[in-house]
Amino acid sequence: MDSQPVGLSRKTVLLLAIATGIIVANLNYIQPIEGLIAHHFAISKAHVGVIATLSQLGYALGLLLIVPLGDIFDRYHLIQFMMGLSILSLLAAFWSPNVLVFTVAAGLIGVTSVAAQIIIPYVAYLSPGIHQGRVLGTVLSGLLTGVLLSRSFSGILGSLMSWQLVYLLAAIFSLVLLGILHRYMPRDPRGHQHRSYGSVIGSLPHLFISQRYLQSAALNGLCLFGVSNVLWSTLAFYLAHQYHWGSSIAGVLGLLGVTGVLFAPIIGQLVDKYSPRLTIGLSWLFSALAFVIFWLVGQVLVGLIVGIVLLDLGTQFSQVSNQAIVQSLDREASSRNNSIFMFSYFLGGSLGTFCSTWAWSHYGWHGVCLVAVGFLIIALLGHWIMKEPKQLHRLDVDE
Repeated sequence: MDSQPVGLSRKTVLLLAIATGIIVANLNYIQPIEGLIAHHFAISKAHVGVIATLSQLGYALGLLLIVPLGDIFDRYHLIQFMMGLSILSLLAAFWSPNVLVFTVAAGLIGVTSVAAQIIIPYVAYLSPGIHQGRVLGTVLSGLLTGVLLSRSFSGILGSLMSWQLVYLLAAIFSLVLLGILHRYMPRDPRGHQHRSYGSVIGSLPHLFISQRYLQSAALNGLCLFGVSNVLWSTLAFYLAHQYHWGSSIAGVLGLLGVTGVLFAPIIGQLVDKYSPRLTIGLSWLFSALAFVIFWLVGQVLVGLIVGIVLLDLGTQFSQVSNQAIVQSLDREASSRNNSIFMFSYFLGGSLGTFCSTWAWSHYGWHGVCLVAVGFLIIALLGHWIMKEPKQLHRLDVDE
């Protein structure tokens, strides 16, 4: 039975926004310290790029196979269970005596970090529809803050002391958060749902095929997050090559994405009031302008700074707009819809990481920018062919 939204206090929304940030940060710690990891294990930069890709593929796998469980089980307990497994994975990465153990730990960190994507449809489920965009914008601003601070934290700490301590401290942060969520996170009003895991997973293809707005959001998310990872997977290499700077600078530059954090609630309000098609178009424009700047004047620090601000702004416009579309679909399938969208989203991130690190190894910065152009062309074609709704409303899966 479909219960009505119960609403969330501002304090609760803020807590869950912080939670998504801390949880998703675990996935991104590796990016600024790839060079340090490569040196520690005596492997190539391309090899550590594969490890980073496996971590994101693990996240994508968790999105596909674990996040749909939110439509069956009590999300209050499911989120805490996944966080417990995440803490164990972080401790394994800290302890790793060789590259094989670290690779397995990195993959498990990716899988278990999907707890953040169980929180997002949970928040949407508990929020009245007329305020859903604003609430989602706030929670997603927390998620982006976690991504940004993870880059800075990891890069700066890695330059000052052993990179392994990044994962030990992440485990401690997660343990503290787990205790707070256990005390203050809202209980799931649905309780346990009487559905089999097989039927829920088996319904994913039908949900994707039957919902054209979900298809559009998935394609756009794949391309725009792929573009974002094209930069962040290679920025540390570019800074070392162009300026002879270490991982700490890559971490500091990550703080420039605070623009996207500040704009996230505003983006949510724009989606509620106007058109997600408009805000998705803006996301493509900002991302395209960013890589024009990277390609033409990326060798100048000011060019890098302006481009990073535009890119993170474009990424946030895409994320908030697409999530608002996805969460406006069938409430009883909210976790599965989010699973499909975020699987596509992080599949794009994995492709962006893999293709850009390969392009850097063979063609340098120009090759990296060409990879971004490919993603942007596909996103633009999809934007016109697979049109998003002009206005949001409650949509049925059969629409």
